[in-house]
Amino acid sequence: MRRLAAISLFLVLAVLLGAAYPAFVRGPELAGAQWQYPWFLLGLLLVPWLLWRGTYGEDVRRPRLLMGTLAGFIRGPVGLRVWLRDVPGVLRAVGFGLLVLALGRPLNAVVPTNAEEEGIDVVLVLDLSGSMRAVIENFPEDLARLAPEQERGLRPTRLDAAKATIRDFVSRRKTDRIGVVVFGKSAYVLSPPTLDYHLLDTLVSRLRLDLIDPSRTAIGDALGVAMARLRRSHAASKAVILLTDGDNNAGELSPEYAAHLATVVGARVYTVQIGAGDKAEVHDGFDLFGQPRYSTRFFPVNAELLDTIAKATGGQAYVATDARGLQASLHDVLDKLEKTKFESNVATFEDLYRYFLLPGVVLLALDALTRALFLRRFP
Repeated sequence: MRRLAAISLFLVLAVLLGAAYPAFVRGPELAGAQWQYPWFLLGLLLVPWLLWRGTYGEDVRRPRLLMGTLAGFIRGPVGLRVWLRDVPGVLRAVGFGLLVLALGRPLNAVVPTNAEEEGIDVVLVLDLSGSMRAVIENFPEDLARLAPEQERGLRPTRLDAAKATIRDFVSRRKTDRIGVVVFGKSAYVLSPPTLDYHLLDTLVSRLRLDLIDPSRTAIGDALGVAMARLRRSHAASKAVILLTDGDNNAGELSPEYAAHLATVVGARVYTVQIGAGDKAEVHDGFDLFGQPRYSTRFFPVNAELLDTIAKATGGQAYVATDARGLQASLHDVLDKLEKTKFESNVATFEDLYRYFLLPGVVLLALDALTRALFLRRFP
């Protein structure tokens, strides 16, 4: 009973010693912290086992010598080392528990603050018509990691390249509000201009040709929808980037009138023609051996229309015959845009794991020192 009481006392002292620093420095924040990896906290179930192993478990593992009687030792002097023999085990258990808490990654949500940022308002208009199924060449490695995995030896398509390029474009932005409009026979808003780049990346990565009617190409309607998203923007620089590989053959709004609307809202339109407007290969099923089969089709594009839209709005027209050219076109657009100052709410998270890591390491160091210098045991 005396030994159990001593172990309990040492345990309380060790917990107080380990918790003193985090409680004094960041006590309220730690109390309301969010755990990023809560499954690591299951490691706390090992703390009682470590406590037993470092105290009573030491006696089980200690070498023994059979003797007829121990009566002569009962009245012998008991030194301080005997009473402190369980201290290393207690320190090890508590230190391990603190390290487990550090692995759980406690986070403190910092209150959002107003910050003055510089950026532009950009709307990316992406063509989802059937011609985007055409194969595209020269896929850079940095884009390939952002493209969907190709199954059964399929080659990347224009849509794969456009999605990867947009995701790469978004990942390089910091203070630009970006929106996305998709169109086929009709136009739809995928996302209004926002600073939530993670949401944009997720939405773009899930785009497929069968999400909307891909039978036709409504360039005018798509530009009109983009202008509707920018008409209330107060940014000094507003831009629309149109990525298409076809000609306007659907919709109620003409591309020329949509270009006029762009001048009204003060937005410049940058057109990116994907492909050269000639023949391209399209996946056409699989052969008897399971290999992909491709056929050649003609996909016309109205380069004059795209050039007219860009010049009417003060933008520029680009032609991207491959994936690398598509990436370079979008980067060149941003280099030509001015930035404007605006206020944004910035919310951050502060890592608090170090407030558990430091005392945990200190307690484990004390465990090692006491075992090596003061409470050494010999067989």
